Amino acid sequence: MSNFSKVSVAQDARTELHDKLALTGAEISINNLPAGASVPFVHAHKNNEEIYGILSGKGKVVIDGETVELAAGDWIRIAPAGMRQFFAAEDSAISYICIQVKENSLDSYTGDDAVLPQA
Repeated sequence: MSNFSKVSVAQDARTELHDKLALTGAEISINNLPAGASVPFVHAHKNNEEIYGILSGKGKVVIDGETVELAAGDWIRIAPAGMRQFFAAEDSAISYICIQVKENSLDSYTGDDAVLPQA
């Protein structure tokens, strides 16, 4: 059995990676909105925080009524209770990654979780 999974992602409106990569600890999606488009719903979560990374383009997210402008290279974390909706700019498409994980579930990371090969 292999210790990795690999998939190529097309420019679909939304690609969810949890099934494609058999993810067990996070939900990750790649999202593409054409210029002037928006996610067609406002939503929040019960338990999961979301981390968004803007891959290209520009737009905005409205969180609890507050508008946050977004551009390529920006990253934003939204708490579960934050009501959110994403919009592409009128003159630019936007492409972003969304990483969804259970809030307060990280108990170790990077150096604390690394296992080095024995010499």
